[in-house]
Amino acid sequence: MTEPHYGPTTLVTSRAAQSGAAKVPAVVALFWSTKALTTAFGESTSDWLVHAISPIVAVLAGFAAFCLALAWQLRAPGYSAVRYWVAVAMVGVFGTMAADVVHVGFGVPYAVSTVVFGLVLAGCFVGWYRTEGTLSVHAITTRRRELFYWLAVVSTFAFGTAIGDLTATTGLGYFPSALLFAALIAVPAIGYFRFGLHPVVAFWAAYVLTRPVGASVADWLGRSRANGGIGVGSGLVTLLLGLVLVASVAYLHRTGADRPT
Repeated sequence: MTEPHYGPTTLVTSRAAQSGAAKVPAVVALFWSTKALTTAFGESTSDWLVHAISPIVAVLAGFAAFCLALAWQLRAPGYSAVRYWVAVAMVGVFGTMAADVVHVGFGVPYAVSTVVFGLVLAGCFVGWYRTEGTLSVHAITTRRRELFYWLAVVSTFAFGTAIGDLTATTGLGYFPSALLFAALIAVPAIGYFRFGLHPVVAFWAAYVLTRPVGASVADWLGRSRANGGIGVGSGLVTLLLGLVLVASVAYLHRTGADRPT
């Protein structure tokens, strides 16, 4: 049997594939806890910024930080816990702002924005699948798949923010909303571990649902009692969540616990 021939183009493609795959973390328990931290941090940071400075300046700053963080991540030659989670955290901040601008700035009801962002997310998944034939985070082996991945991440944050705000502001409240979505996360988890639910479906369902959980908890902690929270304040919540998030990412960076294999 002869050895296959690997020309220059094949080698370049292979190296690019390895680089792309290595930039997405392994889906372990710490992945989910860190993801939940970024969602809560994004919500509280967005709320704090739009009240601490001009809302327009805050949104522009959030967009700039998001672009810089994503560019830093895309330029990475391999997986870096710091680069990856900074990008996710900035997606959390900007995704919250995007959903809030649609509601507060343009007066779009949460019910409508939830449907719109849900359709955007569905369109992203359809386009990704038709183009690449997979939605698996373990198959991100090209730059195009990596861009689809981050587009999906942004869409999940905007959709999760809108649906979380919808339930929280239509009578359910922030803390009950957090409990509701935390319970809903158990559905894809049980489906995957006990009933053979497709891992891609289970992953993205859980990924979407972690957003309203984190956002509802952050709002419950930061909002005033008159607005359904406990009045800690968005600034203090941002600081505390930021410290925990930094500690979590530092641990992942030091131990390599979520390094892809």
